[in-house]
Amino acid sequence: MISEKVKLTAKDILEKEFKSGMRGYKPEDVDKFLDLIIKDYETFHQEIEELQQENLRLKKQVEGASKRPAAQPQASGTTNFDILKRLSNLEKHVFGNKLYD
Repeated sequence: MISEKVKLTAKDILEKEFKSGMRGYKPEDVDKFLDLIIKDYETFHQEIEELQQENLRLKKQVEGASKRPAAQPQASGTTNFDILKRLSNLEKHVFGNKLYD
């Protein structure tokens, strides 16, 4: 995940203190810290791009799934009772009174 790739937090950046030399901050320390920030921004940018691509892919997948008709287990308005009643009538018609003798 992103937390594994990123080395700095907002708190780290806020609390960073540079050692001062004779004329202020040591340029080497500032450069090293800025390099870390740049790497983090590159990681964030890459992660954002990957998430955007995944988001688009999932949206297309959802659109495709919503366009397909859902499988209906029973005809509309038909219940199990209706099916059993029809089956009983069919058995009576096919087998007649043989079933009930």
